[in-house]
Amino acid sequence: MNKKIAILNGDGIGPEVTAQALKVLNAVAATFKHEFEYTEALIGAAAIDQTGSALPDETVAVCLKSDAVLFGAVGDPKYDHDPSAKVRPEQGILGIRKALELFANIRPVTTYPSLQHLSPLKAKHLEGVDFIIFRELTGGIYFGKKQTSEDGTVASDECSYAKEEIERIAHLSFQYARKRKKKLTLVDKANVLDTSRLWRRVVQQLATHYSDVTVDYMFVDNAAMQLILNPGQFDVILTENMFGDIISDEASVLSGSLGMLPSASVGNKTALFEPIHGSYPQAAGKDVANPIGSILSVAMMLDYFGLAEEAGLVRDAVSWTLYNNFVTKDIDMVNFYFTSTIGDLISDYVSGKIPGTVKKDNIELRKSTII
Repeated sequence: MNKKIAILNGDGIGPEVTAQALKVLNAVAATFKHEFEYTEALIGAAAIDQTGSALPDETVAVCLKSDAVLFGAVGDPKYDHDPSAKVRPEQGILGIRKALELFANIRPVTTYPSLQHLSPLKAKHLEGVDFIIFRELTGGIYFGKKQTSEDGTVASDECSYAKEEIERIAHLSFQYARKRKKKLTLVDKANVLDTSRLWRRVVQQLATHYSDVTVDYMFVDNAAMQLILNPGQFDVILTENMFGDIISDEASVLSGSLGMLPSASVGNKTALFEPIHGSYPQAAGKDVANPIGSILSVAMMLDYFGLAEEAGLVRDAVSWTLYNNFVTKDIDMVNFYFTSTIGDLISDYVSGKIPGTVKKDNIELRKSTII
């Protein structure tokens, strides 16, 4: 299989974790005789520094010509501390979502036995937790009309949704639910918001076409509580833009680290794959960031390409590293391995270079050669 992949490294730890994901993609290509062609392009603060734009036209063109996009992260403290900045790194990711017509952000949440001690929840609440959040990406309060009074004392953000926007992501989430446990939960605030009432009506109408899927309806405040009390009850969660942003970050603590979770953004054109963490500038250049979220995003990309066996092997490799406690500093502050080491280990596993047993003494700083 031949595929063209756009690489948007972005800012902070984005280039480092993306580099490890590319190692794994290259190992997959070599093992399964695929060809992946990469084209790098600028986005975020890195793009602003070089071009004055968070999303240059050249970047959009590269993405539109590609079969998929692998994205790192955007964000820089110099913009975070300047609320008056007209051009901001985050405009890059919002812009590329719009340019690629990405309407659904898909975030799987999986827990690993070896990391349960890192979660604030008791282990008994984490067993078997495995669900997916479908977050709508193009509508809602983030894209509504924004106003601030001339004296700066009153501000408003409009939340707006159209039936068609809800239908397209709802269909997608129902289709995923059919492949899983056949259970879907709509998270809204229909007791207060007109937009949520529209969401509920549309989903209720669509549910008649998916009679094999059980549908639950849950207010967002209750859903936030239930994610902590009993996360195992969920399978597919469907929700609007802002609610999805909030509860998916909340759900990330279930896995033990924000650095563990991947995501896919899909729509009418090229799909985009990215870890859900931010740019984490404090760790940039130190080789300590967790690359697992980016590597698992590659697994989602392989699924998107129809390469289920390859995607499964990447996930097996990740599980192997975690089971053997080959983890980064965010997971173990004392006995940790470097970003590049984790990338090497997972690549070696995919390439078939990892034997059945491993002596940890032979895995040294920044190396993963197995002796």
